[in-house]
Amino acid sequence: MNDPVIGSLRPHVWDSERSVAYEAAIEAINGVVAAYSARIAEAGNPPASQDRIAEYRRLRTECQQVRKALRAEDAENVARVRAAYAAKLRELMETGA
Repeated sequence: MNDPVIGSLRPHVWDSERSVAYEAAIEAINGVVAAYSARIAEAGNPPASQDRIAEYRRLRTECQQVRKALRAEDAENVARVRAAYAAKLRELMETGA
């Protein structure tokens, strides 16, 4: 039996450079998500401003949305996201905020 879904898929060329760049971008986003999660946990001890916690949650959700939308075949966007999130992670690690 011929599967119409599989038959309609186009071949995809995947090279190691593209896959490494994509995975590095995902890891950079994951690092920022983790940093915001840590800020949320820290903000609860002692009780912090609910506004600050809400802002950290909003920023974390924004990161998660970027991660979900990222496509490996969009090399330009992958490079941009990777650089931006690596810089953001460095900033978060340096400032502790």
